[in-house]
Parts: sequence; C-alpha cells; structure tokens
Amino acid sequence: MTQIMAIGTYHGMDEAALSAELDALAIRSLKQLPPLGEATRAKILGVAYKGHLQFTGEMMDLLPNLRLIAKYGVGYDSIDVDSATERGIVVTNTPDVLSDDVADLTVGMWIAAGREMEAGINAVRSGSWARSGPPLAHKVSGRRVGILGLGRIGREIADRLVAFKCRIDYFARSPRDTPGWTYHDDPMALAEAVDDLIVAVPGGRETEKLVTAEMLRALGPDGIFVNISRGSVVDEEALIAALEGGVIRAAALDVFLNEPHVDPRLASMKNVLPLPHIGTATVETRNDMGVLQRKNLHEMLAGRPAVTPVNA
Repeated sequence: MTQIMAIGTYHGMDEAALSAELDALAIRSLKQLPPLGEATRAKILGVAYKGHLQFTGEMMDLLPNLRLIAKYGVGYDSIDVDSATERGIVVTNTPDVLSDDVADLTVGMWIAAGREMEAGINAVRSGSWARSGPPLAHKVSGRRVGILGLGRIGREIADRLVAFKCRIDYFARSPRDTPGWTYHDDPMALAEAVDDLIVAVPGGRETEKLVTAEMLRALGPDGIFVNISRGSVVDEEALIAALEGGVIRAAALDVFLNEPHVDPRLASMKNVLPLPHIGTATVETRNDMGVLQRKNLHEMLAGRPAVTPVNA
C-alpha cells in the first residue's frame, strides 16, 4: 500500500529511488493533489516535497493522515510550517549536505562579478578581443565583505573569503565565536560598513524585502550585491533601480523573485551575473539531499523521530 507521495519534478536518480525505496506515488505539482480520490489521499502518511508552490494548510487537509513533509532543500519557505505544526505534521529539510556547494558557487559568483568575467567571455566568443580588449575590472581580494545571515551556509562562505584576505562583517540573530570578524545587530549597519554584501538568510515572511533601497544606497557605487538566498529577500524593484542608476556596481544572482520567470530587466543588464538557481546543482550534493530526504521519510514510517526536523 502506497503511503508516500512525491510531489515535484525530481531528477531521474531521485525519482527512481523514491519509487524503489518507498513505492512513492508521484505527481508533478501540488495542483494535481485535489483531483486525486479521497481514498488515495487518505493513505498518504508522508510527502517528499520539491516545489515552489505554497504547501498550505488547505493542501495539508486534503491528506488527512499526513504525518511528515520532507522538503528537498534547505529552504522550507514554500511550506506553511505554522499550519503543519497546528496539525501535528513534522516538516523536515536537507541542511548541511549542501552547504559546500552553495558556498563554492557564491564565491565564484562574487569573483565573476567583480572581475567582470562575463564581459571577458563574450569578448572571446564574439571575436571582439582581436579588436579591443574588455575594460579593466576590479580587484576582489582584500575587500570588506558583509554576510547577511551567518548560518551554516553563511559561515562556509565567510570561511572561504578569509582565504581571499577579506575582512568579514556579518549580521546574525546573535554574535558568533568569530575572532577578528565584526558583528552587526542591524542589516543597515552591515550595509553601511562593507564593500560588498552577500545574502544568506532563509526565505519566508520574516525576511521578505529585508534588503531595501536604503541598504543598497549604503552599499554604494563600488558595491557588489550577491544573493544565493531567495528572491523574496530583496526588494527587487529597488535592486533593478539601483543597478540601472549606478547606485551599486554589480549584482550576482542565483535566485529571483518569480523564478523561473526572471524579470527581463535583470536578465538583460550587463552588470548582472544571472544564474538559474544552481547553488546545489551537482550530482554529489543532489544525491546527498535525496538520501537525507528519504531518510526522514523512512524514520517516520518506522515510528522514529525525524533526522532533520524544523518544527520539532
């Protein structure tokens, strides 16, 4: 009897594992949940969820015996955790296993934006290098970099930047044991203090539009803005205006407000390095994420506590 449902567009290796290990009933989107028969929905005890549509309390009520929602990814802002808690449903995510890949990509994006690598690549591909080289870029080593959110991923990013002789400033809920790094208890104060700003806070209502027009102005015309968090964390209209008006120098973005439908103004700007949310997109990390997601479901079916609960 199928007790697990997989919702989302999974990679082949995860799709096969969900079927083989858990006999999961697979649907592509939450939109396909209501049409399923009541008898089918009543059998579901756990959901493997990979999607951006909001998993609301109303959707949870369509699965009356649901015990656990296992999110694929570290972010769980697409799940109404409060509604899940009210219903006694455990929500899990896949932390730690993806921190290295996200941090690696973040530093790569920061370097690529600062050294204007895309312009250099285009000069080679177009043949314009033979006529005139691209303009000079800027040095990245030794800059003062602010990390907005020194959680697991933020800490990995900061540790890597130390190797580039960067001075590290950060914002978090409380100071961390980080000798030589500067703690700020206010995001605006962080933006005022640094050359570049990297966003690594969780998504969700608490951080919606956390990065404001005022913060971007404080960052200044030499500043680089990097977002590997969620598109909702920055006021996207303010970011577009800042980039168009030279309020900041450049942005490197792996996330967008309405992804995968990116505002064409951002996608076409020469001072924007846009990537299609690939922070965790390696074979190794996606495999580890799938294993951890399924581990949480296995533990639930065995009557044991979840491995990585977010609302325990």
